[in-house]
Amino acid sequence: MNIKPIRNDDDLRAAFKRLELLFQAPVGTPQADEMEILVTLIEAYENKHFNTGHADAIEAIKFRMEQQGLTPKDLEIYIGSSGRVSEVLSRKRRLSLKMVRRLHDGLRIPYESLLQASVSQPAN
Repeated sequence: MNIKPIRNDDDLRAAFKRLELLFQAPVGTPQADEMEILVTLIEAYENKHFNTGHADAIEAIKFRMEQQGLTPKDLEIYIGSSGRVSEVLSRKRRLSLKMVRRLHDGLRIPYESLLQASVSQPAN
């Protein structure tokens, strides 16, 4: 494990690249520990440099998709069918608590962001 501070956007990209390799690390392994540390460092860097308050859930999901180069197809494991993903991303369907839990656990999107507006308020 070679952990170093995230000081700039290049470091951030490198941290995300490493995080992708550790994404499915079994709990209790050194790789899982490294993943937790990287997530903490990434969140700290993002909060310091991109803190504009918590985005609403859909903006948070789209932001994470952009960061990790994900497509709507990649979200099916967290949200459900392609139709359901489309409805969520277009704000026609609210996130369920099960979806929120999966998105948080799988993509490390903060609960605070996922619970903004889309779960607690009606869809537009």
